[in-house]
Amino acid sequence: MPARRILDDPEHHDILEAVRDVVATQLAPLVDRAESDGIFPAEAYRILGEVGVLGMAYPGNLGGLGLPSELHLQILEEIGTVWASVAVGVSVHALSCFALANYGTPEQQQRWLPEMLSGTQVGAYSLSEPQAGSDPAATAATARRDGDEYVLNGTKAWVTNAGYADFYTVMLRTGGAPGDRRGISCFLVPADTPGLTVDPPEQKMGLTGSPTASLVFEDARIPADRLIGTEGEGLAIALAALDSGRLGISACATGLAQGALDAAVGYAKVRETFDRPIIDHQGVAFLLADMEAAVSSSRATYLAAARIRDRGEPFSKEASVAKLVATDNAMRVTTDAVQVLGGAGYTRDFPVERYMREAKVMQIFEGTNQIQRMVISSHLARDPRL
Repeated sequence: MPARRILDDPEHHDILEAVRDVVATQLAPLVDRAESDGIFPAEAYRILGEVGVLGMAYPGNLGGLGLPSELHLQILEEIGTVWASVAVGVSVHALSCFALANYGTPEQQQRWLPEMLSGTQVGAYSLSEPQAGSDPAATAATARRDGDEYVLNGTKAWVTNAGYADFYTVMLRTGGAPGDRRGISCFLVPADTPGLTVDPPEQKMGLTGSPTASLVFEDARIPADRLIGTEGEGLAIALAALDSGRLGISACATGLAQGALDAAVGYAKVRETFDRPIIDHQGVAFLLADMEAAVSSSRATYLAAARIRDRGEPFSKEASVAKLVATDNAMRVTTDAVQVLGGAGYTRDFPVERYMREAKVMQIFEGTNQIQRMVISSHLARDPRL
């Protein structure tokens, strides 16, 4: 449905149309089997990598496509409309490249970024720990300097793409005790580092095509030049990355909600009761209207934040607003989609039950929606205009 996209640049419109075609013709046929069997969608990443999607968020001089956030996010939404696991994985890949692209030295960027953005590699981002989720300052896993190397020890949790990623952007403690915000540093860790192991993946409610697992470091050694930024700068890097990551999840959630709405409308047009399609019954029609309003408002909210980001202005509050609105709306829309389909919606014969399961985690990762409310309210408290 091209009319739902909001783009002024004809070239950008053509790019989005090309991605839409790839998603519909090459990704859509892979979804059901991958999600039902919990298969990592390596083929989907290969396809998207070939058309440049994995590097779309970063400048051309670094090996990316240099697309504005406004377009980048609508591409994520387009993928999410068909396959939420892949949309989330692509968003996480962009997040995993953020530290190097924004805080790395020119030498580090030239050495590693082109391959990371070319589509030949998939990345993962690792901030959380078993005891440090919403409180990243509680990070306890360590990186100890030993000559020209760092020695890594500890466990990182809830890592999307774990076990399949080619590299991990990891926040580790280089000084102080858990709770010290100044003692965390950022590292780019190759997946084949000796001493790094990946636990079995979590058995999740949804996004079964997106593996999530813990990383365990046992005297794992990496060269000292794998430090991104300076020692102690890791938490600032992580939080800056999360602002962009929250916009990515906003777009993924909006796409998921749009997919659920499309399925519900399609069903309501052909399912009949009392000799009429159920879309002609006001009870269903109004439910669908509310779902459309929720999806449209989610899209408008993340695009407003994207345009602020594209102007180079601070967008942390707007990113949290977008993440909060889009993911709460996705939960509501997918739940209502199941309601529209009735008993059929509760079966695995239709995809809406999967959409509902997939929506729940979007209210949790990249900072729970309770954390988003804390971020938003703290911005309000500091706003001198209010």
